[in-house]
Amino acid sequence: MTKKSSQNRPAIAEPIDYLIIGHLTADLTDSGVRLGGTAAFSGLTGHALGLNTGIVSAFSDDLDIQPLKPLWIKHIPSPNTATFKNISDGVHRTQYMYQTAVRVSREHCPEFSQPPGLVHLGPLTPEIDPEILSCYQDSLKCMTPQGWFRSVDDQFRVKHQLWENYEHHMSQADIAAISVDDVQGNEGIISKMAAAVPILAVTENFRGARVYWHNDARFIKAPEVKYVDDTGAGDIFAAAFFYRYAVTKDPWEAGRFAVHLASHSVTRQYLDSIPTKKEIESAKQELLNS
Repeated sequence: MTKKSSQNRPAIAEPIDYLIIGHLTADLTDSGVRLGGTAAFSGLTGHALGLNTGIVSAFSDDLDIQPLKPLWIKHIPSPNTATFKNISDGVHRTQYMYQTAVRVSREHCPEFSQPPGLVHLGPLTPEIDPEILSCYQDSLKCMTPQGWFRSVDDQFRVKHQLWENYEHHMSQADIAAISVDDVQGNEGIISKMAAAVPILAVTENFRGARVYWHNDARFIKAPEVKYVDDTGAGDIFAAAFFYRYAVTKDPWEAGRFAVHLASHSVTRQYLDSIPTKKEIESAKQELLNS
């Protein structure tokens, strides 16, 4: 695995199909510290889908990133790693954020010999510059904006905050995905998001997801599965949604594909929830039969 430090603009990296920019995290669990974050879950999902995947992330040197060995990683040195604790029963989630990593900005963006097919901004904290998307005008520009809607209280509990100028920032993306919980179910914000970005998916936990496109919206019901843990399910959904849209240019099909994979991911824990080859083939077959 390649690790490089950031000195002004980084050197040209190998061609990448799917580039994710966001903080890797240290997740505190009953069984110890686990590697997490959108970059980890979406990145490994992209790899499982056959994409040459890269990550740009800030984290401290002591973070164990061995599970990401198949991926290209641009490491931005940071004194801390973004550190979370997640408590969820599959319906309600409480999060704590104890520390974050350094801000990721435009100067950290690698230059590629050819643009990545997909670029995904996946912040878990506000410390990702949304203007990074402007560095990759020739890529499919994807966004999961949850981190920009977060702050913490004096007990380190994650709380909702309004992301200033979110409509402007989201209009820079081609496609986006967010959980209804990330905006506390505020349908006014969701409506403005759907008007700002050409394609928007809104996940609704075990119920499924809504997809907005061309002034239309469709709900996709999730299959019933045995719930174990939903950490990373939204990130798996996003990677699958962006990938399938890039392949088919059909947001409805992309939504069905992503709901299928994300739903089955909650039957396992942590990074074991990454879609299997069998699940990916099953999701594709289900689309052919629908």
